Amino acid sequence: MSKSKRIILSVVIILAVGIGLFFFLREVFSGRLIVRDYIFQIGKFQLRWYSICIASGILVAYVLARRRLSMYPIKPEDLDEGLFWGIVAGILGARIYYVIFNWNYYSKYPSEIYKIWHGGLAIHGGIFGALLMIFIYSKIKGYFKFVHATDLFTSVLPLAQAIGRWGNFFNYEAYGRPTTLPWKMYVPPERRMPGFDIDRFFHPTFLYESLWDITIFVFLYFFVEKRKREYGETTALYLILYSLGRFWIESLRLDSLMAGHFRAAQVVSIILIFIGAAWYAYIIGKTGKRDN
Repeated sequence: MSKSKRIILSVVIILAVGIGLFFFLREVFSGRLIVRDYIFQIGKFQLRWYSICIASGILVAYVLARRRLSMYPIKPEDLDEGLFWGIVAGILGARIYYVIFNWNYYSKYPSEIYKIWHGGLAIHGGIFGALLMIFIYSKIKGYFKFVHATDLFTSVLPLAQAIGRWGNFFNYEAYGRPTTLPWKMYVPPERRMPGFDIDRFFHPTFLYESLWDITIFVFLYFFVEKRKREYGETTALYLILYSLGRFWIESLRLDSLMAGHFRAAQVVSIILIFIGAAWYAYIIGKTGKRDN
């Protein structure tokens, strides 16, 4: 099949999926259709949509990373091994982060700390865990740099996040405050936050973040990666762009983890914006001097 035909086919598939998704969400957001948080159940075992969304996001990101591997000095077998340890580190980081900011609860019920199937993972913690693993792994391997791996990682990470956020949709979680906007989302009474029993419709913040993540992915993967002049640009821009969107979206959410009187995700987002901006400014300055 020629390249033009593949592009046309891809556009047709995307449009078909988009139209189908629009009508599906219209039914769910109106409350006429209530979704389950699992696909099937055998005894006490449930195959949950949340797990499928997370796994699908990781798989898609991995496939795209493999396709871009020729642009990086990283061996395929090391990508595969790094992915395994990255998943482990990401889960540990996401759990540790969540437990730290819910210590009042977990200090009373320490046996709940390891029970991740009861819920409680935070994306910022997962990112920190994965980045720490990448740093250690790059030092162990020695032949590629930290920024080689982080650029590859952050070029596909937003798409994995976009897909993973749909797990929140099936769980009726991570939604925002009540709203009357046309795209408001119905939340069943048993899934509403305490104090919001009489409210029926809320901001679908999972969808806001998913769309923002897709936008970041398209920009980084199809534009920045092909035009960057220095390794590290993709990573720096990811830190800035994701954090900008997350800061705003977090202001709408009802279930934010708190750091004292502040929303933890917003505090972390501000820090990451400054780190990303300083990093990007350094790269631009470095390449500018080299060009001169």
